[in-house]
Amino acid sequence: MLVLLFKDVMQDKGVFSVFRSIFSLLLSYGFLLLANGLFNSLLGLRATLEGVNTSWLGFIMASYFLGLLLGGLFAVRIITRVGHIRAFAVFASLMSTTALLHPLFLEVSQWMLLRLISGFCMAGLIIVTESWLNEATPSHQRGGVLSSYMMVNYMAAGCGQFLLNLGDVGQFQLFSLASIIFSLALIPVLLTKQSAPIITTSSKLSFGLLSQVGPLAILGVFVAGASNASVHAFAPVYALEVFGDANLIPQFTATLLISGLVLQWPLGRLSDKVGRGWLMMFVPLCISVSALGVLWATYYEPEFIWLAVACYGAFLFTLYSLAVALINDIVGPELRVKIAGAILIVYGLGAISGPIIVGPLIDLMGVQALFIVSAVTSALLAALAVYRRVYQAIFVKPMQPFVAEPSNQYSSKELYLAAHQQVDEQPTLSPNEDMTKP
Repeated sequence: MLVLLFKDVMQDKGVFSVFRSIFSLLLSYGFLLLANGLFNSLLGLRATLEGVNTSWLGFIMASYFLGLLLGGLFAVRIITRVGHIRAFAVFASLMSTTALLHPLFLEVSQWMLLRLISGFCMAGLIIVTESWLNEATPSHQRGGVLSSYMMVNYMAAGCGQFLLNLGDVGQFQLFSLASIIFSLALIPVLLTKQSAPIITTSSKLSFGLLSQVGPLAILGVFVAGASNASVHAFAPVYALEVFGDANLIPQFTATLLISGLVLQWPLGRLSDKVGRGWLMMFVPLCISVSALGVLWATYYEPEFIWLAVACYGAFLFTLYSLAVALINDIVGPELRVKIAGAILIVYGLGAISGPIIVGPLIDLMGVQALFIVSAVTSALLAALAVYRRVYQAIFVKPMQPFVAEPSNQYSSKELYLAAHQQVDEQPTLSPNEDMTKP
């Protein structure tokens, strides 16, 4: 992917000016994801150390995703009132503050409130970043810019795991470190000379279209949200239980996150050539097999656990992009903005449900429930894809070009735009689309 991106850059000299204009924004976003990657893992480990059972830990993590959903719907009101740069400063400052408050207030209800606030602020920061990137990038260069955005996303979150080794989870230093990095994220954006975009209203949120898209793609989005959120919430707990060595936790979680980069481009290009239908069978099946492989390696062949974890992360983090691409094949171009917010809300509901379901199961079955649930849900999704392929011909032509989506984001500019503008017309399919196909 890096080679192809470099080739595109060399062929289009204008892309240099685009990257120069958004460099400060990407740098600030990188700091945010670095701190958030550290903080998410730190919180799960500290909660375990404080004796919080995994059921309540699931609710704590779900509060964060609930905050993301609320932020996706309402944070833009702040952005439109004060502008992108000031809003970025407000949200990042609040993220820094909540990071410092966690070691001071150790009650579950207090952590749930703090995580709710953190999720709201992160949604606002994502809206600022994504809307700014989309506004600053010409359409013919957007693919390369979004690839860079995704690379920053996964690499920063993965590298944040290694910061866990810089302090004691039971002390306050790592919380302070996360707060410092959140604060550092302010500097590049506040010093930029580039003008920020203006958010305008667009179209209406449309849940009615989801019923016409078909269950396969929608369940794919939901399963991706549930699995991703559960991994973020409980992977550090799993690693601590399995290895018994806190020093190996960063390697485990970083392997999961960074491996998400590996197959985004190859599977995306393959789906453009052979159709989403085959890959909607293949990818969930590989997720299920990889999850079982992690369990097998954990208990029988520990030397293979890193390979199994890398395979699991590589397939898991492509599921969201693939499901969204399938939806874009089905709906016409004029309907994509309307359905974008609904897709993200479905993803967010999955992200909220995942930790709440997996947490109590871990209490009952042990930490292996994390990968057992993922294996079962992915296998069921693959079975549905096979049914749709055999009986209902899920291939949809013409296909739209695959665009990789960062699956650990749960809000965007379109979510607010879609939710707040009223339009009179009813959603209709594009003239050339046959909605008997999924």
